[in-house]
Amino acid sequence: MSIFSRTSSVSTILILALGATVGAALRYYGSLWAASLFGPAFPYGTLIINVSGSFILGCFLTLATERLAISPQLRLLVATGFCGSYTTFSTFSYEAVGLLTKGSYLAGGAYLLGSVALGVAAVVAGAALARALPL
Repeated sequence: MSIFSRTSSVSTILILALGATVGAALRYYGSLWAASLFGPAFPYGTLIINVSGSFILGCFLTLATERLAISPQLRLLVATGFCGSYTTFSTFSYEAVGLLTKGSYLAGGAYLLGSVALGVAAVVAGAALARALPL
């Protein structure tokens, strides 16, 4: 017998889907709002979403792990579903702070610099591949 029953797998998917749907919609409309307010010359929408998502995840997971008894289902809905769809930058930020808070400065620094540098390099490589494809 699997550790995951069919019922728990279906409910997990539904919880994730609900959070992800709300997160994706808020990300989309938040970006449109920022572009209409500040203009499209700078990615204000992405910046606002990354910062606000990091704030939401930091606040929620601190409450969930240190202050309140929050159910695993609510953690899945908010942290993984909503924040994961709203912005993965929030997870990156939370994990980096976790490493640094534990005193793992080398690992934290490597994670921060590596994620940004490798992420940018991956965008450059992906764009180069897309441009090189014979279409």
